Amino acid sequence: MANKTSRRFFLGAATAAAAVRVWGANDKINVAIVGLGGRGSSHLNIYSKMADVRVLGLCDVDQAALERAQATLLKNTGAKAKEFADMREAYADPDIEAVSIATPNHWHALAAIWAMQAGKDVYGEKPACYNIYEGQRMIQVARETKRMMQVGSQHRSTPFKMRAMQALQGGLIGDIYLAKGLCFKRRASIGHAPDGPTPPGVNWDMFLGPAPLRPFNPLRFKYNWHWFWDTGNGDIGNQGVHEIGLCRWGMGDPEWPQTAFAQGGKYAYVDDQETPNTLLASYSYGNREIVFEVRGLLTGGEGIPAPHRPGPPAAGAVAPPPSPAPTTTIPRAGAPLNIMIGNLFYGTGGWAAMSDAGFQAFKGESDELSMDERPEKGSDTTALHMQNFLAACRSRNAKELHDGLDNAYLSASLCHLANISYRVGRKLTLESGPTFANDAEANALLTRNYRKPYVV
Repeated sequence: MANKTSRRFFLGAATAAAAVRVWGANDKINVAIVGLGGRGSSHLNIYSKMADVRVLGLCDVDQAALERAQATLLKNTGAKAKEFADMREAYADPDIEAVSIATPNHWHALAAIWAMQAGKDVYGEKPACYNIYEGQRMIQVARETKRMMQVGSQHRSTPFKMRAMQALQGGLIGDIYLAKGLCFKRRASIGHAPDGPTPPGVNWDMFLGPAPLRPFNPLRFKYNWHWFWDTGNGDIGNQGVHEIGLCRWGMGDPEWPQTAFAQGGKYAYVDDQETPNTLLASYSYGNREIVFEVRGLLTGGEGIPAPHRPGPPAAGAVAPPPSPAPTTTIPRAGAPLNIMIGNLFYGTGGWAAMSDAGFQAFKGESDELSMDERPEKGSDTTALHMQNFLAACRSRNAKELHDGLDNAYLSASLCHLANISYRVGRKLTLESGPTFANDAEANALLTRNYRKPYVV
C-alpha cells in the first residue's frame, strides 16, 4: 500500500466516520462503484438511470473494465466519473458519500469495512461476507461508525415475494416445519488452464487481496473465482445465498441453528474446480428445519402439485374404493411452478412454492390452490432494493433496510456452515458465538489466514 494512499485514506477516515450527511429531498447522493464486472456493470446501469444518484467514482483492478464502465456511464448520462485503481483512494475522496460493492466474495468484508471507516454508506453484493468472522467484524464496524449497509438480496424488495412472505408468516400454510431451498443452476465444467502471465492492465495483487498470493490463472479470474476456496464459496454462496435467505425469511428469520450438516461432492467433471457442484445441507432449529440443495448438473425441478385428491376419511369411516387418477391438475390462475432455483415451504396446513416466476400455496390434503402471486411486469427488483438503500441513507434509520447487514450476515453464515461441514466431513453442533463444540478443525474455518496488508 503506497504511503500516499495510506495517509490519505486513514486521515480521511479519522474525521469522516464521525460525520453524518443529511440529504435534502432534491439532493443527489454521490456514489462510487467498486468492482465493474458482470454484477458491477448492472449496478452502474441502474444507478446511472436514477434521478437522485450521481455516479461519481468507478473503481476496478482491471483497466479494461474501467474503460468499459466509463463508456457505459457516458452513454447513459453524458458524463464521466473519477477513476480509481485502488478502492482506498475512492474512499478518501470527500465528495463520495456512498459506495456500491460488487467485488469477488473474498473482498466483500474488507471493502465494506474500509468504506464504513471512511464515513461511507455501503450497498454490498451478496453474500454479506466471505466467512463468519468477517460478518461479525462488519457488524461491529457498522455499529461503531453508524453507517447504513444494505446487502444485495434483492428478493427482499420484490413486491410479490414480500406479499407472499407476509401471508406465510400470517399462517397461510399453518406452522412451517420445513423450508427447502433449491439451486439447480446448470453449470458447465470449467476445464483446466495453466498459470500464466498477468494480463496488461490487471492488478493481480489487489485482486487477490486477503487471499494467498498465487500466480495468475485465467480460471481464478472473471466469475470462475466462485469455484475456488481462496476467493469464493461455491454455488451455495453464490446463487444459493438468495434462496437460503428466503428460507429464513419464510420462517421468520431465525438466528443460529442447533446443528448443521452437509454432504456432496464434485461429480461428473474432472477439472480445476475446488467447490462441490452437488451439495445437500440441513440445519436443525429443534422443532423445524431448513434443507438446501445445490445441483449444477443435469436435473429436473421440484414442486409440482399432485392431482386434486380428497382428504383422508374420518376416524372409523370406511374408505371408498380408490378412483382413477385424474388426467389434469386443478385449475389455477397461473401455470404450475416447476422449481429449479427457488423455495418450497411445508406447513401443518399446506405447502407453497416460490421462484422468480411466482408464488403458489396449496391447502391441506386436497392441494387446493389458496394463493397465486406473479411478478409485476417490468419491475427491476435490484433497482427497488437500491432505492430502499438510498432511502435509508437519507433517513439514517437502519430499520428501514429490507436486508440490512445484521440479518443478511446470518443468511450468508448458513452457507458458510454448510461449506465448513462439507470440508471437515461431519455434522456441526453450534455453541454461542457461534463456535463448534469440541471441533478445533471446524472452528479454524470460521476465519482465514489473511495476507498483509489486506487483513480483516
